Amino acid sequence: MKNYTITVNGNVYDVTVEENNGGAVAATTAPVAAPKAAPKAAPKATGAGSIKVTAGAAGKVFKLEASVGQKVEAGDTVVVIEAMKMEIPVVAPEAGTVASIDVAVGDAVESGAVLATLN
Repeated sequence: MKNYTITVNGNVYDVTVEENNGGAVAATTAPVAAPKAAPKAAPKATGAGSIKVTAGAAGKVFKLEASVGQKVEAGDTVVVIEAMKMEIPVVAPEAGTVASIDVAVGDAVESGAVLATLN
């Protein structure tokens, strides 16, 4: 019998695993109170623009659709993120000119991270 502590989506569980003679495995779980995490800092833009284009999901930057100086309309794709084998477009929240692209293709990003800024 082996005991493990695992975390799934921020929930912590104590797991006991027993292996029977035939190789079958039986497991029991018990939830554990997770330690309180420190509050997350707000994402900060590294570019010069006042309008932030942020990631809606964690993933990897797959493609840059816009470049610095390019004019975009609200809803235009600025960056494409790959998450769970899906391509997720990140769009401009309003019309403007791209002031900065703060990521590169292949970068891992968290949900809420600033990917680009607009003016």
